[in-house]
Amino acid sequence: MSRVLELTKNLINRQSVTPEDAGCQDLMMDFLANLGFNNEILNFEDTKNFWSLHQGSSEQPIFVFAGHTDVVPAGALDQWTTPPFSATKQGNYLFGRGAADMKGSLAAMLVATEKFVSDYPEHKGSIGYLITSDEEGPFVNGTVRVVEELQKRNQPIDYCVVGEPSSSEQLGDVIKNGRRGSLTGFLTIKGQQGHVAYPHLADNAIHKSFKALDELVNTQWDQGNDFFPATSFQIAIIKSGTATNVIPGELYTEFNFRYSTETNSRELEEKVIAILDRHQLEYQLRWKLNGEPFLTETGDLLKASALAIQKICAIQTEALTSGGTSDGRFIAKTGAEVIEIGPVNKTIHQINECVKISDLDKLSEIYYQILVELLADD
Repeated sequence: MSRVLELTKNLINRQSVTPEDAGCQDLMMDFLANLGFNNEILNFEDTKNFWSLHQGSSEQPIFVFAGHTDVVPAGALDQWTTPPFSATKQGNYLFGRGAADMKGSLAAMLVATEKFVSDYPEHKGSIGYLITSDEEGPFVNGTVRVVEELQKRNQPIDYCVVGEPSSSEQLGDVIKNGRRGSLTGFLTIKGQQGHVAYPHLADNAIHKSFKALDELVNTQWDQGNDFFPATSFQIAIIKSGTATNVIPGELYTEFNFRYSTETNSRELEEKVIAILDRHQLEYQLRWKLNGEPFLTETGDLLKASALAIQKICAIQTEALTSGGTSDGRFIAKTGAEVIEIGPVNKTIHQINECVKISDLDKLSEIYYQILVELLADD
């Protein structure tokens, strides 16, 4: 059994459903301490986090591996072909919750770091780890809080590789060099409840909402750019009504923007309010900013990542910004170049999540090669 596979299984076997860590970070910190890393626990509220640093022969650059030990719930246990928290090999694959998202990446990072520190004990700069147990949950007390603490200390980060499962069809075919922003709106439109037989005594909240909601759905928010598609608006939830003989006095809806760097959350909020006001609606509106967009357009990290994938996988990678959000959005605020590189994402958050066993060692080799490209002593 390879070191990466052994560590991946050990991590999967720990039932770290968000925000629980179940000892995963202790395992990682013990591993890093044996390599000469200085570990610092940075827990906030119910969330376990740690920051770890290995100093090389110079102050700069600072290279950071980032990731999360928490996983989403397993779901219906009777639908799994193997126990979700008992890593199981079946053919060429390793099954278990977190196999692809992202305990395999964490194991690959550790083994890559071990090899690099051994091969290049006088490496340039520093290697850091920023690990949380609050990525799959509300993301309130995890990476965002650690980054805030690091910024208070004026701790720079030059390069960051996040181990999110970025690959699409085969390992390394896609890396993420940015993510769209995410903004959620919680909207209640007010009317007047009444009897359906006496509509003149009521004000149907559903009827009066149609034109405004239709305009929101059909608005072109921006055109996107070379790196991002146009901003999208999606209604996710609509609730209204109590009975077939009652005119509803209230309509509740939740909607979400996934937006490009062509706009920002403030502009989107202002445009939505203008549309609602133009339709003369009485409403209550609350916002939740899940994350601003970020982009690593060019730079040494992007070049090093493409070179590493070419060398290990013999393919040309594609840098995309598609998909959901990640903790990379918080780290990008430090000014770091941020790239997401990880396993194939076809089974993440699904029943029977799995990762190709051979990809685990290849991923570790990719991480190792990136370190060589950026930090190897001359």
